[in-house]
Amino acid sequence: MQEITKDENQRPKIRNRIIWIIFTFVIVAVYFFGLNIPLLGPDEPRYSQVAREMFQKNDFVTPTLGGANWFEKPALLYWLQIVSYKLFGVSEFAARFGSVVFGLLTIFSLWILGKFFTTETQRLGEDKTTKTKDQRPKTNFANWMALIAASSIGLIVFSRGASFDIVLTFPITASLVAFFIFDQSSKKSFITYHLPLFTFYFFIGIALLAKGLVGIVFPFAIVAFYYLLRRKMLNKTFAFSLFWGTILSLLTASVWYVPMYLRHGWTFIDEFFIQHHFQRFSSDKYQHAQPFWFFWMVLPLMTLPWLPFFLASIWDFIKEIFHYRNTENTEKNKKLNTYHLSLTTFALSWLIVPLVFFSLSGSKLPGYILPALPAALILTAQSVCKVVQKSPPRKFALQFLAFLFFGGVVFLLQFIVPRYAQQDSVKNLIETADANGYANEKVVNLYVVSHNAEFYAAKRLVRDGDGKLKRYDDFSELVKELKHENLSQILVLVPTHALENVTESESVEARVLGENGETTIVLIKPKI
Repeated sequence: MQEITKDENQRPKIRNRIIWIIFTFVIVAVYFFGLNIPLLGPDEPRYSQVAREMFQKNDFVTPTLGGANWFEKPALLYWLQIVSYKLFGVSEFAARFGSVVFGLLTIFSLWILGKFFTTETQRLGEDKTTKTKDQRPKTNFANWMALIAASSIGLIVFSRGASFDIVLTFPITASLVAFFIFDQSSKKSFITYHLPLFTFYFFIGIALLAKGLVGIVFPFAIVAFYYLLRRKMLNKTFAFSLFWGTILSLLTASVWYVPMYLRHGWTFIDEFFIQHHFQRFSSDKYQHAQPFWFFWMVLPLMTLPWLPFFLASIWDFIKEIFHYRNTENTEKNKKLNTYHLSLTTFALSWLIVPLVFFSLSGSKLPGYILPALPAALILTAQSVCKVVQKSPPRKFALQFLAFLFFGGVVFLLQFIVPRYAQQDSVKNLIETADANGYANEKVVNLYVVSHNAEFYAAKRLVRDGDGKLKRYDDFSELVKELKHENLSQILVLVPTHALENVTESESVEARVLGENGETTIVLIKPKI
């Protein structure tokens, strides 16, 4: 009888473990699914082309675009793409591969945080007299943390893009998770105390390589704000570590910054730091202006489909503060409540610092706020776990919701996104021209600049003297230049709504080769 009872008790645990294993495979499969769609927007093609040029020149230091120096961002994304190009060849899949890996590592970092939080909470909740344990949170809190992060729309979208946002988000997440483990560890062992502190500074260095100065500003500012909210003084170990740890961070980042400075000097300082850091923050030089409250709307939407739980977590935190202050607790419960409050306070610090920082910036793009998303997901996971602990049906309902969401993502990637990508990208237009025997013809932009062509028409685009894509706003000027350069024919990318200006011109012979709904590619030959 005892053996039967034991088997019956084990079945739910085994079933639960199988479900989480299935989720693990589903998450990895979904994140790598559909990476071969055309590169989208202006950034993906440009960054992928920069990496291709570095790869072809075997130069891991100087980023170039169209042969001209490109000092807009650090090299970490390019290095990831170069490694992928070597492994898989130059392709959209390879360009995005590193971003997906960093997205999955962000999820894994949050899983580690959840695992540590569970272990510490159970240890603090142990009653040595009765040998019972407090069950807040359940032992699968880490799994829920990972599932909620993996199924958040913000992390899914930006992990699939060949851009710097997720490449910055992972090292910041890893560094802050390491700091929290160091700060909250009750055992002063190497694994839970000294190693996390080393990891904190190391990943700050990696974050500097990912996107510049925010990589060091955010972790330090978040930690400082956390101590301020907790009204805690720095402990001696952390205070002393600020000296050697900052040196470690700078040494880690120096693998790229020092060679860049030695090679390019003040030009690198001016373009990278002054123009693309300080001027981008203090002005709308790069035409990305948005209202102050922009990120306060974008960040919550990134938590979909878990948005209601995120909002509930904020409300719960407010109530918990008053409950903690007005309730008398036993010593054990006081430690537990303080520990739970520490994680929530840390997550809020992590959330607020980037929100305020980027809200004050003159340049705003949705991806900028991505480093704050893991903090929102921590709060969301706490709220979700309160719900799933109340009854098994609620747990299975939310797991089913996650399965449905992943299924919806796959459906969109298979049937909807490729249609949008075809309209946004000039890949098919360039391939059509190549198939018609015009693979060596130069490509020009008329009335608009197609940055998407940076990748698909590389080395064939007409550029200005400073290396930027040349845009012709006067068709007659383009024709005169063709005659002056003695070019017999050229490919023109023109907005479809302005096509008549080309096809009805009496000074050229025009042949439409293809269109994608927004852009048309035309072969023109000047008439003699």
